[in-house]
Amino acid sequence: MITRLPDRFEITVDNHTAGHTAYLDRGGERIFHHTEIGGEFGGRGLAGQVVEAALKQTAEAGKTVVAVCPYVRKWLEKNNPEDITWRKPTPEELTWLKKELP
Repeated sequence: MITRLPDRFEITVDNHTAGHTAYLDRGGERIFHHTEIGGEFGGRGLAGQVVEAALKQTAEAGKTVVAVCPYVRKWLEKNNPEDITWRKPTPEELTWLKKELP
């Protein structure tokens, strides 16, 4: 199951959190900065599942995806979804993101 939280989309397997893709919203954009799957859940395609669901929900919300996370960018480049508006981050956005993250 995939659940949207205020700063991430989480994927659960058998009632255990298996991983997430993290983001920060900034205006009409959603900046995805990190994707992680727990080692014990690796090799099941869960990162692709959580990223795909997160990007589709972001597009449905009318937001542009800013792909800072290398996995998110790779997924977008490989799958080339026509219904998702996305771009790479600007240097200014990377500076902003560093200040916003703990």
